Amino acid sequence: MEELNQVLQYFPLEIYLQLTKFIEENENLADEIEEIRIRTDKPISVKVNNSNRILKHKINQEETLKIFEKVCENSVYSYRNQICEGFITIKGGHRVGITGNVVMENDRVININYISSLNFRIARQKLECSNEALEYVIDIDNNNIFNTLIVSPPGCGKTTILRDLIRKLSNGIKEINFKGKTVGIVDERGEIAAMYKGIPQNDVGVRTDVVDNISKDKGMKMLVRSMAPEIITCDEIGSKQDVQAINYAVCSGVKGIFTAHGGNIEEINLNPELAELLKNNIFEKIIFLDVKQKGKIAKVYELDKKNKEYKIL
Repeated sequence: MEELNQVLQYFPLEIYLQLTKFIEENENLADEIEEIRIRTDKPISVKVNNSNRILKHKINQEETLKIFEKVCENSVYSYRNQICEGFITIKGGHRVGITGNVVMENDRVININYISSLNFRIARQKLECSNEALEYVIDIDNNNIFNTLIVSPPGCGKTTILRDLIRKLSNGIKEINFKGKTVGIVDERGEIAAMYKGIPQNDVGVRTDVVDNISKDKGMKMLVRSMAPEIITCDEIGSKQDVQAINYAVCSGVKGIFTAHGGNIEEINLNPELAELLKNNIFEKIIFLDVKQKGKIAKVYELDKKNKEYKIL
């Protein structure tokens, strides 16, 4: 309930009462609430276990604006950069998606006016969810990690697993005598550390440095040059610029853990940029998550360095 209480404070009294009534009536589902959607001239929608529950209260434009202003702490201008990205990270690491009339200039979003929808995504960190993946990521003989790519379609848990891997590798793992590593996170969209006023809202470990609100390629180069990470991480790679930055980091002696969208190794190879990384044998392990069981591993490929090819473990 703590996560929900952090979000509920942003709603006007009438909406707050509607939501708390729903939560009380569905107490057994409280921990399963994923999203609360506010749409002007539409009723409140609550996403629970991939199904949407519609509440009676119909949102008016004034209520949408009040909620938006409270999310921005009554200083919309201060949050302009985040607004232009289409979301705002609030205390607790929760994210509020924003839609409305988009203002463009020189092919860039410079503002969103007439806010029409707000989507509160409830953030819940799942500690120890990376234990299965950890077995394949850690190079125990060298107190290091293997360059690793975690792959799945959206919604299968790759970001959640990556976050927990970062926490464990940064803190160190006493049980296997793994000494903690300095980790650098490029958190382009704030989904890993969930920074709020410079403070990670998620536990990403004691030896972790985070740069957010920056493209992955620029962020990786910045961290390598300024923070000397032993491990560098980012979410959802796939562009030509990402590949160039990963090559730069690896050639600088930095290990890496990254995620990408895909269902199998054939789909990864359809992306010419990711295919280049595989061709150059950048990744030592490729972990595919199960599409049916969230957070579970379906298949792992290991690089056969002698034959320069990937084999299923």
